[in-house]
Amino acid sequence: MKNCLTGFYRDMKVLYSLAIKRGRGETAEERLESFYSGQAEEYDHFRRRLLTGREDLMSALPVESGAVWVDMGCGTGSNLELLSASDLATLKQAYMVDLTEAMLKVADARIARNGWRNVSTQRADATNWSGPGEPIDVIFFSYSLSMIPDWFAALDRAYDALKPGGVIGVVDFYIARKTPYNIGARQSFSTRWLWPIWFSFDNVFLSSDVLPYLERKFTRVKLIERADRMPYCPFFWKKTPRFVFIGRKPL
Repeated sequence: MKNCLTGFYRDMKVLYSLAIKRGRGETAEERLESFYSGQAEEYDHFRRRLLTGREDLMSALPVESGAVWVDMGCGTGSNLELLSASDLATLKQAYMVDLTEAMLKVADARIARNGWRNVSTQRADATNWSGPGEPIDVIFFSYSLSMIPDWFAALDRAYDALKPGGVIGVVDFYIARKTPYNIGARQSFSTRWLWPIWFSFDNVFLSSDVLPYLERKFTRVKLIERADRMPYCPFFWKKTPRFVFIGRKPL
């Protein structure tokens, strides 16, 4: 009972940040820091139910001995805990990159707690990140791309940083184009109208162009589209659409 109450309190703290304490600032960095500074410690507990599909993403990424991975917009670094200890140890290096100091503080504590010797954090902007100075095998964005205003620049940077044949992975909220053509499921008008407005209050911007842009730049390996209910909204009739995309940089 005590654990349930503690978890409920932690979730309410995050909901307060989502509904009341909006991110404020002139730059994207200032807005992110303002938004997450009050909820970074509680982030994982609430987001575990909100940010579904991360397991699908991590299980689809190829784990190769000596590979270099980048978690772009890593948040608290919890994605790497979805790998087995043996898979993570197989990697040469994993870099967790984020723009928010409050989140990286939690990520650094996670690295120390797990004793990860081949994982490190970098504070950087995904749109102009300079890279680690070595070939990158895998770059993935887990619910971070929709929080980057110039998301296309972040994908361009990822494309340039990946070695030929390297893999990109994305899991995120999205909306489809009115007429999806060869990629993306068809969505109702209410879905395409409601969710961009809903998420924009928290500086999360859903675009109907993300999937087509990924398809244009990378060779698609896998695409999963799904929709799930929002936590603490049991009577809300609209599910939030999200996708998992795995692609390869052409050789």
